[in-house]
Amino acid sequence: MGIRMPGMDGIAATRAVAGGDQAPQVIVLTTFDTDGLILEAVRAGAAGYLLKHTRPEEIVDAVRQAARGTPALSPTAARALIDHAAAGAGARTEQARRRLAVLSERERQIAGAVAEGLSNSEIGQRLHLSTGTVKAHLSSALTKLDLDNRIQLALLAHDAQAE
Repeated sequence: MGIRMPGMDGIAATRAVAGGDQAPQVIVLTTFDTDGLILEAVRAGAAGYLLKHTRPEEIVDAVRQAARGTPALSPTAARALIDHAAAGAGARTEQARRRLAVLSERERQIAGAVAEGLSNSEIGQRLHLSTGTVKAHLSSALTKLDLDNRIQLALLAHDAQAE
């Protein structure tokens, strides 16, 4: 699975594929090695995360590993996951709260609703806003936080609510 694809990003596609009955194992193969994307892919159900410069025989081996139920991670992905685990939940929560502090109160409310899995329409109903207004606040929040999509916002908001 690629991360950047037209129509649906690879994280959302991984979530959709990995969440079904008799789901296949998904390995992300990408040029993007940011910690956030690696974590999102794993949270979405990816069984592996490899960079495109991985040697072909290693990719074949990773596919075989994933088919056996063994995770297949590039060294960069493994390091990101180790660092994330070592940071601990408290540090993640505090960091997420600091990042969300740049948002307006309304943007934080919308971020929390996104973390609950609500659609723009459902958020609008809950907060008595039009869907267009929700989209505008959501877009503003993504821009302020330098995030690419609502999944990243949902994870950030979820981390801020932990503890």
